[in-house]
Amino acid sequence: MKTFPQANLLQQLPKQFFASLVQKVNAVITEGHDVINLGQGNPDQPTPAHIVNAMQQAVAKPAYHKYSPFRGYSFLKEAVATFYKREYGVTIDPEKEVAILFGGKAGLVEMPLCLLNPGDVVLVPDPGYPDYWSGVVLARARMEMMPLRAENDFLPDYEELHEDVVRQAKLMFLNYPNNPTGATATESFFKKTVSFAETYGIAVVHDFAYGAIGFDGKKPISFLQVEGAKDVGIEIYTFSKTYNMAGWRIGFAVGNESMIEAINVLQDHLYVSMFGAIQEAAAVALLQSQQCVEELVATYEARRNTFIRALNDIGWNVQAPAGSFFAWLPVPKGYTSETFANLLLEQAHVAVAPGIGFGEHGEGYVRTGLLTSEERLKEAAERIGRLQLF
Repeated sequence: MKTFPQANLLQQLPKQFFASLVQKVNAVITEGHDVINLGQGNPDQPTPAHIVNAMQQAVAKPAYHKYSPFRGYSFLKEAVATFYKREYGVTIDPEKEVAILFGGKAGLVEMPLCLLNPGDVVLVPDPGYPDYWSGVVLARARMEMMPLRAENDFLPDYEELHEDVVRQAKLMFLNYPNNPTGATATESFFKKTVSFAETYGIAVVHDFAYGAIGFDGKKPISFLQVEGAKDVGIEIYTFSKTYNMAGWRIGFAVGNESMIEAINVLQDHLYVSMFGAIQEAAAVALLQSQQCVEELVATYEARRNTFIRALNDIGWNVQAPAGSFFAWLPVPKGYTSETFANLLLEQAHVAVAPGIGFGEHGEGYVRTGLLTSEERLKEAAERIGRLQLF
């Protein structure tokens, strides 16, 4: 059989760092060990019943068995506008300022293709979600990293970026609540971001995947709540985390009209929109009772409290995340993030994600997910404690 080589573009894509983690975890499981897997970001709860029921009924509607409108059904875009007004006080034009996405990841990877030419500069958080890198490579653009440091609450410091880099930048990714650090953004930081983007003509993409998940009674703020944000950027929202709909592959982008139009133009060529029944169920998720979201956040907060308390009890001095369903934990002296993760997997049978997988400034940390029961999180801490590392 003849083997056809992949295009140079595909060969330049970043290697999937976490594929090797999955292999390592599976190998330990195959040996017969009970692994507590805190290394992944896959929600563990089912989609709420009222959303599933809406989908089940919608599947039977013959209208949805035909091609959907290219840019999505108006009823879903109107639901998005209603959702943003209700949750954030932000007015959205449903036809001009909303793009329906095949999951939030699709929009994040598409955005560089929509706005950039080869050689253009993109500002990317470090550490950050690795799929930002994929879109940049596909667009043949160039990444410049924005370090996220604990001493600055894991917010980028725009003043430390080199002037030449900033003047070349065309696009910037932000993500709060943050993956992997669990940090949240402030209104003053978003105001500074709008001013910075206006000054240098940079398009902002705010990844709001964990927008619903804030702790200690503090609701994460939307980038679009800040005056002028729509002039310089968009926000990408996913149903995966808020409504446990990760497998449904649906999200949306809202904000700057020209950026939304660019997404829609690209998607006109890639897809013929999304199955209408999924869009109807998504509208139900946005418009009906949000009690399921409140209960989910309470579950994550209880897990966070149990886990962080248990880790501190074994002598591991860690901070509680302010949002998201991740905890960002410092590695003890004498280890890299990868050697420490390997140690925990091999000796405690606890899987965590090495921070280096999220960028150079992720070194010195591991990421853990709050995506299993309080009992299992407590057991994970106890297993780590038995290694007497702290």
